[in-house]
Amino acid sequence: MVTERGLQVLRAIVQDYVETHEPVGSRSIVDRHSFGVSAATIRNDMAQLEDEELITAPHTSSGRVPTDKGYRVFVNHLAQLRPLSTAQRSAIESFLADPADLDDLMVRTVRVLTQLTGQVALAQYPSFARAHVTHVELVTLAPNRLLTVLVTDAGGVSQRITALPDTIDEADLAVLRARLSALITGQAIAAASDRLQALLATEETPQDRVLRAVAGVVIDELGGFRQERLVMAGAATLARREQDFRGSIHPLLEAIEEQVTLLRLMSEMVPDEHGLAASIGTENASFGLGEASIVASNYAAPSGTARVGVMGPTRMDYPSNLAAARAVARYLSRMLDDVEAGR
Repeated sequence: MVTERGLQVLRAIVQDYVETHEPVGSRSIVDRHSFGVSAATIRNDMAQLEDEELITAPHTSSGRVPTDKGYRVFVNHLAQLRPLSTAQRSAIESFLADPADLDDLMVRTVRVLTQLTGQVALAQYPSFARAHVTHVELVTLAPNRLLTVLVTDAGGVSQRITALPDTIDEADLAVLRARLSALITGQAIAAASDRLQALLATEETPQDRVLRAVAGVVIDELGGFRQERLVMAGAATLARREQDFRGSIHPLLEAIEEQVTLLRLMSEMVPDEHGLAASIGTENASFGLGEASIVASNYAAPSGTARVGVMGPTRMDYPSNLAAARAVARYLSRMLDDVEAGR
């Protein structure tokens, strides 16, 4: 059982180790922090922390460093997050202002977050599985080629060039647009796909050849809306921080490339009452990421909640990174709310 002062000593060790990269000794704690007790008393507290496996000696040095368990206790006992500066808040607001579309907004989100934290930034796209199709547009590129555009009420936009089996004129295009719109506009993603599948299951007629070709493409695009997506920035920071990892950074690079592992991990993280979550070091071992920590914050989207956060070594500034993730998540929620309201 760790005492209250023991938790304060742990907090001092984590903060000093993150700042200096050096093992922390009792004397430096007395010099740097106002505990009002002797170095011998601090050593006793450190011995208790070591017995609880919250700190460890990396080598023969008298200093100690936090363990993954120590970082977890530190995060669980954070009294408050370090507030962002006025300049940082202004940077987020200006960076996310006036995006061209959802993709642009998500890319801006991870770019500003990696700039704020110096870590790899991750953001889940809002889920479109429960979204509804609000608009279908067909644009002629050539007599036998169309640009098919789908828009959902959750901000999702899909564009796909479609090759047609027959040539069509503007009158045919108007009829095609009306038939396709009647089938799927206002429908949920799954229902729209089912309607088009039912169309394709009917016997083909010469008059339906173009409609069926476009329907097949739209089904593929609707399927894309139902898939989870992740956007990232700052992978190069891993190379700059390679000395902070006990082992190889290759599993992290592989996870960044494949994305599926990171999507699963972020989805399974358990948030606190403020929507903040952290998964630290060995807690990620089952995902092959035992060398890394991820901190994240929920953000609100029209179709539910998703997460934005950062990934880096376990020796990271958890309060600052959590505060940055939370601030970016709040601005992102606001931007998506404005998009939904049509502002």
